[in-house]
Amino acid sequence: MAEKNNSCSSFSMGKSAQERGLPYVPKCYKAQPFDGSKTDAHVFDVPTIDMAGIQDLTGRSVIVDQIVNHGIEEATIEGALSVASGFLNLTTEEKAKYMSNDVHKPVRYGTSIKDGVDKVQFWRIFLKHYSHPLNQWIHMWPDSPLDYKEKMGKYVSELEMVAQKTARLITDSVGLWPTYLKKEIDNGMQVMAVTGSPPCPEPELALGHPAHSDYCGLTLLLQDSPGLQILDSDTNTWMLVPVVQGALQVLVGDQVEVLTNGRYKSVVHRVVLSSNQPRISIAGLHSLGMDVQVQPPPEMADAHRLGRYRQSSFHDFLDFISKNDLGQGSFLDMLKIDQPN
Repeated sequence: MAEKNNSCSSFSMGKSAQERGLPYVPKCYKAQPFDGSKTDAHVFDVPTIDMAGIQDLTGRSVIVDQIVNHGIEEATIEGALSVASGFLNLTTEEKAKYMSNDVHKPVRYGTSIKDGVDKVQFWRIFLKHYSHPLNQWIHMWPDSPLDYKEKMGKYVSELEMVAQKTARLITDSVGLWPTYLKKEIDNGMQVMAVTGSPPCPEPELALGHPAHSDYCGLTLLLQDSPGLQILDSDTNTWMLVPVVQGALQVLVGDQVEVLTNGRYKSVVHRVVLSSNQPRISIAGLHSLGMDVQVQPPPEMADAHRLGRYRQSSFHDFLDFISKNDLGQGSFLDMLKIDQPN
């Protein structure tokens, strides 16, 4: 019984509660936020964007939430999910060479941001790796499963093209020309996060991922079962995002909020757990380059809407999370500039 109150240092890399299959949630995993939000999530009626009609100007002012007919074949999606599952189900010993608490590493395996160090740990396992340009990073990816590089490589290449199309849709919708920042977007970063959420014995006490927004331009998410929730800021209510076969969930990230000077808002989201249903997700986080400074362009500021955000880069964000617990402060909040009344 005493083990339930162990400090987070007891759950270092490779020895997390979920990897060990503990039948209870230790104290340092009790992560449900007491922020006043309503925790009885409703199912979110996700707006759908049909990318087959992306040339239709009438659809370009819609905030993107879910896209279909994106051009990625079902076999490619199933292949990516298959090798994701294959890696996550390897033995701890086989995954050990990728374990790291260094958030700057281009390929790393872990559970929380800093395993055994963060004050709150999360009930998940993940592999993160840089993916664009593919030929620069693929040699660093796992060798097991044997077809991981082939099948995940095909998926991320096609996902990158979808992200670029979606970025053009967004910049056009706020009055910037469709090719705005084309070079920076084409030469930007793609970070893949392959995440597994094992069944949790007390899912009401822990989280697979805490409430946060992504520091990127866009996150394109594929999930095989429910668990993703987004926060409706108007009602302060968590909304469960359903799984739609073949669809990609699109989450606006902090960089888009900054670039549009707040016209788009980054999506606050989290992952909840199940007592019996494992979950796998593959998230592509698409951003400008590591050291590109992001700030609102002059076109997004006027007398009524001054520049509201300080400049920052993806590297700045990594430095921030290396020094802070995820969920214990927002990098985006640090970028906001107080406006005069």
